[in-house]
Amino acid sequence: MKSGSNLEKVLESGHFAVTAEVGPPKGASAKVVQRKGELLKTYCDAMNVTDNQTAIVRMSSCSGCILLREIGIDPVMQIVVRDRNRIAIQSDILGAVALGIRNILCLSGDHQRFGNHPTTKGVYDIDSIQLVQTLKKMRDEKKFICGEDISGEVPLYIGAVETPFADPIEYRVKRLAKKVKAGADFIQTQAVFDVAKFIKWMEIVRDEGLDKQVHILAGVIPIKSVGMARYMKDNVSGISVPDEIVTRMEEAKVAKDEGVKIALEIIEQLKEMNSIHGIHIMAVAWEDIVPVIVERAGLLPRPVL
Repeated sequence: MKSGSNLEKVLESGHFAVTAEVGPPKGASAKVVQRKGELLKTYCDAMNVTDNQTAIVRMSSCSGCILLREIGIDPVMQIVVRDRNRIAIQSDILGAVALGIRNILCLSGDHQRFGNHPTTKGVYDIDSIQLVQTLKKMRDEKKFICGEDISGEVPLYIGAVETPFADPIEYRVKRLAKKVKAGADFIQTQAVFDVAKFIKWMEIVRDEGLDKQVHILAGVIPIKSVGMARYMKDNVSGISVPDEIVTRMEEAKVAKDEGVKIALEIIEQLKEMNSIHGIHIMAVAWEDIVPVIVERAGLLPRPVL
């Protein structure tokens, strides 16, 4: 075992994993994170805490992870290279490990121009692939980037993200291969709506043998409204929303119910793909729907390992 985290145990034992996402508040209230954690804890194997997602200032991912861990949840700490240099990153990782956080998800981060401080200077001292390499070096070699020794163990389960829907998809597979080579143990993908395109991407992934080298968790976003469907189709890079889904949301009597139905249909198709090892549910400002989706998808009870 590389970290001993619950997520690692679930994936390495061959179970179909379920992770969810917790958006920390634009404030210092621990209760916000704790409420979401208590709501979801029996429905997933680990919970991601986002790191200033969409470049909007929120409670730190590390703090959110600690709050989740205190109520018995295996947290996944997200860390973006947008906001920190290599000194701060390595320091934060050591601090997180000292506090019992074992899963780290490496990301570039949404560009600061999209957030609430658009004139912020982006750091990008290292990129997301180099971040994966850094964590692997810290864990396996017990060394910092500079080559100096780290005192003691650094148990980590290293995650990265990938976008299967940005063209050309062959390039996205090459990016995935680089992240796997750098040391990623698991991958969470951008949300899957265009299942046919995702299957095509996964065929190339399998041809390259990457599905045997890393655990792939497919992203799932339940749609709350037709406006949300249209916005993701037209404005969110890396997401492919077919016209059929937008039409279904437009014609639905109750948009939320149709959004859940679409999510369940997608999950059912993902479960049938042997090379997919789990799902990552991103219920944006709709965490209450996660238990409904997990139960109706037949993904209960979660394994206790």
